[in-house]
Amino acid sequence: MPRARGGFKSRRRRKKVLKMAKGFYGARSRLYKVATQAVDRALLNAYRDRRLKKRDFRSLWIIRINAAVRALGMSYSQFMYKLKGMNIQLNRKALADLAYNDPKAFTNLVETVKKGNGQ
Repeated sequence: MPRARGGFKSRRRRKKVLKMAKGFYGARSRLYKVATQAVDRALLNAYRDRRLKKRDFRSLWIIRINAAVRALGMSYSQFMYKLKGMNIQLNRKALADLAYNDPKAFTNLVETVKKGNGQ
């Protein structure tokens, strides 16, 4: 009896891996064994970086707010403390967007916070 080599199921599994490796350089997109390793690593990095992305963006927002607030003569920590004390509920993403896209409105907000006594 001849040996069965897998056929349909194996081909379908290999094609799935090679499809995910499309766009990789050289053998990584053409040879199944190398492509499997490359795809496994790519999937691990994607999984990890979906979590790191949240940290990176929060860090970026804090940097932008800090730079904008320092230009107006205040520190980030003082600004956030007084903002919370005045019960202004804007998150860091909104504040960074305001500082980046509408500096005039952000300046008004900082001046408002400076005048208020905050806690």
